[in-house]
Amino acid sequence: MNGEVIISCAVTGAGDTVGKHPAIPVTPRQIADAALEAARAGAAIVHLHVRDPRTGKAARDQALYREAVGHVRRAGVDVVINLTAGMGGDFVFDAAHPDRGGPGTDMAGAAERVAHIEELRPEICTLDCGSLNFGDGAFLATADVLREMAARIRGAGVKPEIECFELGHIRLAKQLIAEGLIEAPPLFQLCMGIPWGAEATTEAMLAMRNHLPAGANWAGFAIGRLQMAFVAQAVVLGGHVRVGLEDNLWLDRGAPASNGSLTARAKEIVERMGARVLGPAEARAKLGLAEPRR
Repeated sequence: MNGEVIISCAVTGAGDTVGKHPAIPVTPRQIADAALEAARAGAAIVHLHVRDPRTGKAARDQALYREAVGHVRRAGVDVVINLTAGMGGDFVFDAAHPDRGGPGTDMAGAAERVAHIEELRPEICTLDCGSLNFGDGAFLATADVLREMAARIRGAGVKPEIECFELGHIRLAKQLIAEGLIEAPPLFQLCMGIPWGAEATTEAMLAMRNHLPAGANWAGFAIGRLQMAFVAQAVVLGGHVRVGLEDNLWLDRGAPASNGSLTARAKEIVERMGARVLGPAEARAKLGLAEPRR
């Protein structure tokens, strides 16, 4: 069991959740406010995507990242910023033209996927470490794309959070570490229950944990109604935890959540298990992070 736990909050994500919840953060100001709410509730790390303010759909506009991060940094609240670098890999087959992407496809090269990381230099950014059948489409991240992304992330002085949705992703991550593209100690996020990756089961999380390299820091989460169960599960298996509206919209049956309420619930679970929740400075020390950019 992990006795010193870091809580991350993923505040909005890229999913089609606007309209399914009364208050999904959409604008850069709303996303920043949600991040600050989570930080005040006990999250040491906030994980940020951005959305198109007009449509609420997922976006990767560098200006939107710049605005959201600027709001957080100017607020005077100490929190570790973790920006997604997972956009630009979505492919949906067009039934009439299977040789090209259909509606919903958004493909970009390695440099474009991390342009906002190189500019804004958050303390952490995600690195989705492999391709995956994702819902009815696919997420594409080949080994060579990941090599270039990892090199650029390292060059920017940012710690990659290695997102793993199945065992093959851990295997590829270990290869990137062996090639010197990811510095020790590596940071992993075990992502459970996403169709069609690893199932949200104890056996699957344990298997993934057991394949991590020695000395790795790791966190884990599950989506939907299993989010809080896997807060406890990750802690029992020795990891850190993640919650937030990216992964789950409900605090209780019929009760919409906020990022603050999900973070507070996770903190309560961790503390009732007898563990201590770490603050941002302690999280930086544990994860080997660079000093935050202001």
